[in-house]
Amino acid sequence: MVKAVKESDTKRVVIWGTGFVGRMVIAEIVKHPLFELVGVGVSNPEKVGRDVGEICALGQELGLAATDDVDELIALKPDALVHFGPTAAHADANIALITRFLRAGIDVCSTAMTPWVWPTMHLNPPNWIEPITEACELGESSCFTTGIDPGFANDLFPMTLMGLCSEVRKVRASELLDYTNYEGDYEFEMGIGKPPEYRPLLENPDILIFAWGATVPMIAHAAGIMLDEITTTWDKWVTPTERKSAKGIIAPGNVAAVRFTINGKYRGETRIQLEHVNRIGDDAAPDWPTGNENDVYRVDIEGTPSIFQETAFRFTDGSGRDAAAAGCLATGLRALNAVPAVNDLSPGWVTALDLPLIPGVGTIR
Repeated sequence: MVKAVKESDTKRVVIWGTGFVGRMVIAEIVKHPLFELVGVGVSNPEKVGRDVGEICALGQELGLAATDDVDELIALKPDALVHFGPTAAHADANIALITRFLRAGIDVCSTAMTPWVWPTMHLNPPNWIEPITEACELGESSCFTTGIDPGFANDLFPMTLMGLCSEVRKVRASELLDYTNYEGDYEFEMGIGKPPEYRPLLENPDILIFAWGATVPMIAHAAGIMLDEITTTWDKWVTPTERKSAKGIIAPGNVAAVRFTINGKYRGETRIQLEHVNRIGDDAAPDWPTGNENDVYRVDIEGTPSIFQETAFRFTDGSGRDAAAAGCLATGLRALNAVPAVNDLSPGWVTALDLPLIPGVGTIR
């Protein structure tokens, strides 16, 4: 029987990061019965000392000032740090911050450091793994990373559906998104907006697998197989016309869509695949895969039975926020809603395979 949420069930959380995701999640925490926001950490000196309500444009002050004083946040003794820090490109800073909380006995749920989605992935360098392992042991704490790609669309969704099959010949998890209004980083990483001869960071196979592919060996492990190898593909689409985006104008002759795959090979065939198709405009790269609706995450399983599922994230509150923003909020809330479950687990690394069903206590109110 599901119990009503009591005051004693409330989880005291510190949020680190008031970027795009952090601001949206904070706006939801302040009205959530299960979570109490006790502290907010920031790395931008211009935000230090400002009221969190002002930073997040909540229309009211919360009486809570943002701080860059980590010791001050640790002294609050929260149930968890919910970490919306930068990507793995800032690994040293992320590790230094997160290990301080873990050593203090505070669990961490994060969207950063996507390679940590599966810590045993062969490309994870030891100096990224050992400090977290040691900090968890010293503090008897746990560290969960859901990923920003978003992780749950690449692991929770396909693995849940695989549990409905007797045989899976191939499973593919796809992100099919229009990036027109997306303000995140993609020029240097993906080459969108660049000339076609430009080689973006993620076009390098090892970097692509390292940054985005951790769920491929996770799914293989869950299915009880050892992959032969992991390969990648990368394709670009050049726009013949000028295209407008939230980040400026993409001139004719430049890249306005990319499609890449990460492929887990088993017995000579691709059996597990991640696919991203990211466009500037729904009409870009018209021959590439699309969903039955625009801006969806899709799982395709060829098996017995075959299963096809699309998930669309949308705002229906009249705010005008787009599908990309809705997906970013869902990514952040996956980390937040995991806090009670992570608190109940034994110390150490936590992956999607360690978590129970998280139905979202307190979401219906």
